[in-house]
Amino acid sequence: MINLLLSILFSSLIFIVFKLFHTFKVQTLYAIITNYFVACLVGLFFYKNTITPAKIPLEPWFGGALFLGILFILVFYIMAKTSQDLGVSVASVATKMSLVIPVLGGIFLYNETLTSIKTIGILLALSAVYLASTKNNSTFNKKALLLPFLVFLGSGTIDITIKYLEEAYVEEAKIPLFSSFIFLAAGIFGVLFILIRTKEHPIKLNFKNILGGICLGIPNFFSIYYLIKALRESNFTSASIFTINNVAIVLFTTLIGIFFFKEKLSTKNWLGIGLAVCSILLMALKYE
Repeated sequence: MINLLLSILFSSLIFIVFKLFHTFKVQTLYAIITNYFVACLVGLFFYKNTITPAKIPLEPWFGGALFLGILFILVFYIMAKTSQDLGVSVASVATKMSLVIPVLGGIFLYNETLTSIKTIGILLALSAVYLASTKNNSTFNKKALLLPFLVFLGSGTIDITIKYLEEAYVEEAKIPLFSSFIFLAAGIFGVLFILIRTKEHPIKLNFKNILGGICLGIPNFFSIYYLIKALRESNFTSASIFTINNVAIVLFTTLIGIFFFKEKLSTKNWLGIGLAVCSILLMALKYE
């Protein structure tokens, strides 16, 4: 359970850092790319075995990790834009609503069974994240809705891909190496993206962007690292892990939004928070 709690903590910190980027005028794309190289270095620090670069392409998870690297840079950038343009809670909810994708994946790919209690918990979770993000004065146009939808789709794809690779190809001892390579791939793709844009947007070194990337990179690595370790715990199914993880993050980031960023909550928002708590409790119960 400690791994799951740590994943929730570090994932929540990501949304807070994104919000602070806007406050301190940090350039999101440059900070995100820096964050991936920082996260890679953190992972390599925790990897105890000898690293042979020539052997990494021979690892069974290599292709999947490259795919995740591309998704990471795309989804993180869209997530940051959503957080800044539509609010922390909307970005968090759009990300965590994606729990539907790995939950369904666990059922169809791994024949996981859901008890009636856990099914109710998942339904409450979906209701909770929706209600927690609904704002009385919200008037989203189609363009605005596109950002949360892309975050939803991308985040869900990342979760189910991590679950599949972790289950099929990643050894326990190689979790830090696997995580580090994903972040390295994301950073490299990010640099390539910047180089393509250099004619229109010249690269400028900025201390705030580097510092922002460091502040983001550390919790980013640990959010993935502890999620993978939590998925290896036998106490819960992956459906339970993803539901508890995602709903708890929504709950935590919503409360952070209230107390630190002075975000206003409606009656629906408070109802969503209550349902989130109920959902977590139901999903944590070991009913067979």
